[in-house]
Amino acid sequence: MIPIKRGIEIEKMRRAGETAASILHELAELVAPGVTTGEIDRAASRLMADAGVRSAFLGYKKFPGHICISINEEVVHGIGGPRKIAYGDVVKIDCGIIRDGWIGDTATSVPAGTVDPAIEKLLATTKAILEGAVQLVRPGRRLGDVGNYVEAEAVKQGYSIVKEFVGHGVGRSLHEEPQIPNFGKRGTGPVMKPGMTLAIEPMINMGKSKVRVLEDKWTVVAADGLPSAHFEHTVLVTNDAPEVLTWPRKTLLS
Repeated sequence: MIPIKRGIEIEKMRRAGETAASILHELAELVAPGVTTGEIDRAASRLMADAGVRSAFLGYKKFPGHICISINEEVVHGIGGPRKIAYGDVVKIDCGIIRDGWIGDTATSVPAGTVDPAIEKLLATTKAILEGAVQLVRPGRRLGDVGNYVEAEAVKQGYSIVKEFVGHGVGRSLHEEPQIPNFGKRGTGPVMKPGMTLAIEPMINMGKSKVRVLEDKWTVVAADGLPSAHFEHTVLVTNDAPEVLTWPRKTLLS
């Protein structure tokens, strides 16, 4: 069953989403050459404490970080530590928080200084694909339309999508039904209904789609070593336009 949120539950999801987005914005501002991924994770811990929330990731299936922070060919689930960010790196930050029992989940990819134009294009394309996918979150449409769009747009640009890891429903639990792959067939999958809250997250590789997990049993990397990009929003299905819950301020996309 796909949970449907109503009334105060939606308001709490809005507040959780706004908090996650605000913290993510602050963390993205910290990305710079010479800063360690561990420093950014510790900053996340402080920001969450200041906001009166806690990490949705820390301790989840024994995950050791407050956020996921991944660099270059690392796709998702990277763990903060002593690694220093280098000039030209692309840093992916995934931030999930729990506020009043409800979860906000959002991610972005940030260049450290000036990056190679090919990487800049990858980031811009992935962000645009997320924005386009959000526009498909409409009552009566099927989730296969979203995945089909993500894959088609990525392939059109010569990229590939990660198939082993997917978007998901989010609410009281970090991973609720439904699963939201970044691929699919139009007109298939669950019908979207008002009150569903969906974490849509394109994970797009510059090279091949194949990935592997490192020895830490968490960090997912592109098997060919080429860069990857990751953007994510939590989106509410409404009776009309989709509402992105993970802006620092509530925003309706028309």
